Amino acid sequence: MDKHTLKGKDMTGPSYLGGQFLIAMPSMQDPRFARAVILLCAHSEEGAMGIIVNQPTGEINFSDLLGQLEIPGDEKLLPLDDELAIKPVHVGGPVESGRGFVLHSSDYNASEATLSIQPGVCLTATIDILRAIANNEGPEHSFLALGYAGWAPGQLEDELASNGWLNCAIDADLVFDNELGDKYDQALALLGIDPAFIATEAGHA
Repeated sequence: MDKHTLKGKDMTGPSYLGGQFLIAMPSMQDPRFARAVILLCAHSEEGAMGIIVNQPTGEINFSDLLGQLEIPGDEKLLPLDDELAIKPVHVGGPVESGRGFVLHSSDYNASEATLSIQPGVCLTATIDILRAIANNEGPEHSFLALGYAGWAPGQLEDELASNGWLNCAIDADLVFDNELGDKYDQALALLGIDPAFIATEAGHA
């Protein structure tokens, strides 16, 4: 995570999909997004960015992340309890994979550094939120990710037109659920879609 801040610019206009889930179709050709569920944080004529919410790193936990960022050198940091130390860090996307992002509940706000996505779901990308979490002063719910998914102007619209993605309103509980294995099927269920049915349909020309 770097010290850049996110601006509070509204990129969820009526013709855009900011604040929604993107759900990869079974026919998705890019292996980085196979069965991906993405919280689309911003979408405008300038492009789009989002955080994948169902891909584990398999290697990094919260304690490791603090160590990499040398945050334990802060004398004010409290010792981590065991549960917090092993809090997982996820793959947020292939862009800037060394940069950290925290999706979190709206009970934490860092002024201009926090982007409100939907009621109850925000995004912050500063080191301060990690310090707050480590000191038990952070948000009640948080989802840690490295990297993000990004689209150039018009790119996401083209992928949607080519049936690469489904989209739907988000479910905050699903965003913060650390049981990643079922998130894809649960996201499809928000649209009333049986995963077995959509996989069969995608196999037909």
